[in-house]
Amino acid sequence: MKDILTVMKFTIKDMVRRKSFIISTLIILVLIVIGFNVPNIIKSIKGESTGDKLLIVDNDNIFEGNLELLKQADLGYEVEIQNATFDEIKEKIETEEISEAIMIEKQENNVKIRYIVESTTMMEEVPETLVNTINSLYTNMQINKLGLTEEELESITPNFEFSLEQTEDEKASGNIFVMMLMSIVLFYAIYFCAYQVSSSITTEKTSKIMETLVTSTSPRTIVLGKTIGIGFAGLLQLVLIVGTALISAKVFLEPELLDDVLDMSNITVYLGIITIIYFILGYFTYALLYALTGSTVSKPEDINSANQPVAFLAVIGFYLSYFTMMNPTSDLNVFASLFPISSPFCMPFRIMMGLSNGTDVAISIGILIVTILIIAKVAIKIYSNAILNYGTKMSLKDIIKIYKDKNN
Repeated sequence: MKDILTVMKFTIKDMVRRKSFIISTLIILVLIVIGFNVPNIIKSIKGESTGDKLLIVDNDNIFEGNLELLKQADLGYEVEIQNATFDEIKEKIETEEISEAIMIEKQENNVKIRYIVESTTMMEEVPETLVNTINSLYTNMQINKLGLTEEELESITPNFEFSLEQTEDEKASGNIFVMMLMSIVLFYAIYFCAYQVSSSITTEKTSKIMETLVTSTSPRTIVLGKTIGIGFAGLLQLVLIVGTALISAKVFLEPELLDDVLDMSNITVYLGIITIIYFILGYFTYALLYALTGSTVSKPEDINSANQPVAFLAVIGFYLSYFTMMNPTSDLNVFASLFPISSPFCMPFRIMMGLSNGTDVAISIGILIVTILIIAKVAIKIYSNAILNYGTKMSLKDIIKIYKDKNN
């Protein structure tokens, strides 16, 4: 145990002193702060009035002056109403006096409304808010002309209450956006921290440091010490990133926007503890696999090709959990929360959505621990035989042969 702690301390110091670790962490933290400041930056560039200017033109007075009511409506625009020709509207848009315009024209049997912008994309449409508001305004104007009583008006005005319900007993609740964001952060932390294990082992083999380590302690101690040390440094980096994001969101975002986009009502202490547990277990799963691949090569330029199978597994695991979030009550999502390569990214999501009980979590963690023990046994055995290999990159056939020979 003492030797493991020694290797772990050495690895942590080596990790946090690396320029790549320091620079990447600083870049991520700066990007987080800038990202949460984007609304404030836009506001400072445009000034206090950040709403787009919308010009409404009703040359034929079809709305009989009622368009003035739109200035009081919450449309997200600074509304301006006046008569103008198309050429005048075009000039106002080109000089950025307005951002867009609506031109209302009388035709034989209907009213044509032209939504005018500087340029359009294939996916762009007339904003639904504007369409509904103008339709409602015109309908109310025509109803008022009929002179209907309040009772008659209520009888023809629908007062429907819509709700979305499902027949399944299991219901999801919570902010999917927040959990997807957390899954991405978890994947980044687990994948890149685990990758450092492979990189560290190969670098030490190249510099011959490994020969000194092997003579002073056992391969098992080296594998576990390095894995724990790099994982601890990665966990500190993860806590720093998440903490900076939460503080930045609280300080720089408006409360209304924060409540709408980042609903933290489902973030509990229990979820935080479980997320850290899954980070640790997920990290060990991939780190031990990377320790195995790192020990099979002796040149830094061979690391990427050796790590491709593990990277492929990590991507499959992440996307399996990510895409099943679109339908969190599906059987595939349950499978993703139990499958060891995807459960670190999926199970915290299910807990946040209220879809997993204590038994589900215990089974998932149990599967992960068993998987880690199996991978550790295989990785340490092959590591012990392959660590001093300075020849060419070992093939899968060579790895299997070494493992079988060791057992015999």
